Amino acid sequence: MLKHTMGMPNIASVLKEEITRLARKEIRGDIADLRKALATQRADIAELKRKNRELEQAVRRLQKASGTAPPAPSAGPEPEASGLRFSAKGLATHRKRLGLSVADVGLLVGASDQSVYLWEAGTVRPRAKHLPAIAALRTLGKREAAAKLAAIKPAR
Repeated sequence: MLKHTMGMPNIASVLKEEITRLARKEIRGDIADLRKALATQRADIAELKRKNRELEQAVRRLQKASGTAPPAPSAGPEPEASGLRFSAKGLATHRKRLGLSVADVGLLVGASDQSVYLWEAGTVRPRAKHLPAIAALRTLGKREAAAKLAAIKPAR
């Protein structure tokens, strides 16, 4: 029979400790590389911010010297009117829910049927002047839309 000695280490625990030690060593090396890359990137960002600040100051000096006003910052091709949002899919869905044609929606919002078609296709965004009318259209039910449309059509 085999005698089990108390002083002999368990092979599983030794193996586990060795794996843990090697994993920590690998991680330390990887972290050191990442820290170096991070420090380099932070320095690059700081340098870019410094250059940006200098260029903005130079632009302001040149504008002041030439007497021109600085351009207004633009958020895109056309700013949205008073925070109104537009969704092409939402417009098409609501138009169908109301049972209206593209031409009917055009009459209600004051645009051509071609414009409404392009809005729904998502190829063109409505102008800011049309956004309040589109938002008002979203609040209408079928009967209200039909009544408004009936009021507009005889006038034409």
